[in-house]
Amino acid sequence: MVLFFFSTMTISMPSIAIMVLLLFQPISAAATYDGSKPRREAVTSEHGAVATDDGRCSEAGRDVLREGGNAVDASVAAALCLGVVSPASSGIGGGAFMLVRMADGSAQAFDMRETAPLRASQNMYGGNAASKASGALSVAVPGEVAGLHEAWRQHGKLPWKRLVMPAAKFAGQGFRISPYLSMQMEKTKPGIFADKGLRDRFTSNGTLLQPGDICHNRRLAKTLKAIASHGPEALYNGSVGLKLVSDVQKAGGILTMKDLQGYQVRVKKPLSTDIMGLNILGMPPPSAGGAGMVLVLNILVQYGIPSGVSGPLGLHRFIESLKHMFAVRMNLGDPDFVDVSKVLSDMLSPKFAEELKKTIYDNMTFDPSYYGGKWSVLSDHGTSHLCIVDGDRNAVSMTSTVNSYFGAQILSHSTGILLNNEMDDFSIPGKVSANVPPPAPPNFISPLKRPLSSMAPTIVLKDGKLKAVVGASGGGFIIAATTEVFLNYFAKKMDPLSSVLSPRAYHQLIPNVVQYENWTTVSGDHFEVPYNLRAALRKRGHVLEPLAGGTISQLVVHDLENLKSVRGGRMHGDLTAVSDPRKGGFPAGY
Repeated sequence: MVLFFFSTMTISMPSIAIMVLLLFQPISAAATYDGSKPRREAVTSEHGAVATDDGRCSEAGRDVLREGGNAVDASVAAALCLGVVSPASSGIGGGAFMLVRMADGSAQAFDMRETAPLRASQNMYGGNAASKASGALSVAVPGEVAGLHEAWRQHGKLPWKRLVMPAAKFAGQGFRISPYLSMQMEKTKPGIFADKGLRDRFTSNGTLLQPGDICHNRRLAKTLKAIASHGPEALYNGSVGLKLVSDVQKAGGILTMKDLQGYQVRVKKPLSTDIMGLNILGMPPPSAGGAGMVLVLNILVQYGIPSGVSGPLGLHRFIESLKHMFAVRMNLGDPDFVDVSKVLSDMLSPKFAEELKKTIYDNMTFDPSYYGGKWSVLSDHGTSHLCIVDGDRNAVSMTSTVNSYFGAQILSHSTGILLNNEMDDFSIPGKVSANVPPPAPPNFISPLKRPLSSMAPTIVLKDGKLKAVVGASGGGFIIAATTEVFLNYFAKKMDPLSSVLSPRAYHQLIPNVVQYENWTTVSGDHFEVPYNLRAALRKRGHVLEPLAGGTISQLVVHDLENLKSVRGGRMHGDLTAVSDPRKGGFPAGY
């Protein structure tokens, strides 16, 4: 599938230009990357590679690897860094899903998803969608610090304090506002000015900070230093937690110290599926990402690889597969509260995919009811994704979030922590209209329950060896994006950078619309699904809508075809890491 992509630099504001020079070198590209003009978003290295959506955090992770840390160590440093310099997307006030695959073949899924507070209830919002979407009642119990520490406790090599302090330094000494963060600030401008904590840190003299301006969060620096010295206890059973709870309750929230003290990281076995001669490791529920991706791939491989998934017809089949997947997805929920075994088994079953494939027609599409979904589709929001591989070929794929841009749009004034609005990812009982299915009971609120997610951190193995690490941010579009990048590289044989650059199309079943990329990013690149593909979709009955935004994907590929001997007699290939230019980030390796 050939997709249209070009680069243009039309940024005129002096401050934006300064920021681009400081962080995001001007770039150029072609429809598919031919290697003639190097781009900063792809690096090839021998020992280790870190791909995040902010170059400063890629370098923070890379520095940890250079000092002898492993992929888990680097993920702690990089994730905490992202929470400081890209706070609209993730942070210690949120949660995450992390896949870890060690060089000895062992693999774990760390569920550090936010949980509903003990005082939460199914009908707590009384139909008030606004209080569910933002504000103190939208705050769920954060899990990122607990999850990172547990992964480090089991696998880390360097001291915990060494991994936390780079983020504390950025918060205390200040960091430059990136063009992408500036865009997020503009989109949430009313919320920033309405909250004192956000207003104090992201505005100056009554206006938003601009790209290139220095932002400080000294209260967060103090919090991170406490976490560096005392571990997660500082947040979950210490002075930081007491201050955080006080701030949330003053704002009208229901978070308590008992919620923080009771938070538990769930360590699970990853989903493992064989497709296309590859072993795919994915995140189990309450993430729908792993199972959703497998279901789409199991449908598509029946058409033949690569011919069956290429060109306009391949895109149509991909969209139809997404529609089927979303119809099934909303039967999932937190497995500690809902029996999802049958649904999960179906989503991972090639035979189930075969039955769905029989209902796909190459010349037409259908209304949502055709796909059999019983419940309405709830779209989740923002996030940040990182991919890390170290010198031993340990690997981490991690997606973290505070949910919407700037989460609950509350920044705890006493701790500097920006709070999530993860309660908005739950479904709530509501009125049923004729054209929209009812809300999904498997995802209704209960105390200590975790909401359904689309996050899809993924690790790919070939013949038992690490081949790739991939994932994306972008809410409900994450499954589509991760699958598209996977297909670009493994089915269509694009190089790693082209696999990420290729413009994307999405469908979430409801609304019954294909949303396709058509936007110019903060870095000056323009992404647009070409006209011939759009025309072919319209001919088949699809309704199309341009999307001025989308997903941000990171990818690290291990070259198993050109192995060379390294220390200890092991055979490793080079690593190629790609950070998506859509957010202006770049990877780092050594």
